[in-house]
Amino acid sequence: MRANEFRQKGVPGMSRRVGLGLLVFSVLLIAPAHGADKHDKDNADHNDAFIAGPANEAAIAGRVRHELLMLPYYGVFDDLAFRVDGSTVTLMGQVVRPTLKSDAERVVKRVEGVTSVNNQIKVLPLSPMDNQIRMAEYRAIYGDPSLSTRYGYRALPSIHIIVDNGHVTLEGVVANEADKNLIGIRANGVPNVFSVTNNLRVEQS
Repeated sequence: MRANEFRQKGVPGMSRRVGLGLLVFSVLLIAPAHGADKHDKDNADHNDAFIAGPANEAAIAGRVRHELLMLPYYGVFDDLAFRVDGSTVTLMGQVVRPTLKSDAERVVKRVEGVTSVNNQIKVLPLSPMDNQIRMAEYRAIYGDPSLSTRYGYRALPSIHIIVDNGHVTLEGVVANEADKNLIGIRANGVPNVFSVTNNLRVEQS
C-alpha cells in the first residue's frame, strides 16, 4: 500500500508518513486566527492535519475529536493529538494534569466504533520553576497588546504553551508569519528558559 506523506504548514522539518488506512489529527483548542468563534468548541476551526482513510475511520476520528475538544480542563498549557488506525485510537501529546490524561482515555473509550485506546499522553513533571515559566510565557505572549487583541479574547486559546523541564514548545495556529515570529521573540525573552521550539503553524488562506 502506497503511503501518503505530508508536511504541516509552518513547521519546518516536521513531516509524518501516513498510510492510506491511517488518520492523523492534531487536536488543539484553537479558534481561527480571524473572525468570531461563537464560543463553541465543536465549531472551532483547528486546521487539523488530515489524510483521507476508510469511512469508518473518518467517522471515528470525528467523534474522538469532538470528545477531546469538549474536555473541560484542556487548556493553554496542554497539547493533545490522536491517531486512528482501524478501531484503535492512539492518544498523544502533553498535559499538565494526570486527570486530563485519564479523562481523555475515558471519553475516547466510549466513542462508538472504538475497540481499544493506546494512551501515550505524557503528563508533564511537577515543577515550581516550570509553573513560573508557564505564567511568565503566558504574560509575555497574551499580554502583548498586538497579540492579545487577536488571540487573547476568545473562548479557545489559539497558542498553546508547553513547558517541560524549562524547555518551551509553542503549538497552535496564527494568522501570519509575522505573528509567529513575534510570538517566538516574546517566548525567547522569558528568563530561565533553556530553549524555545516554535511549532506554530500559519493559518491557511
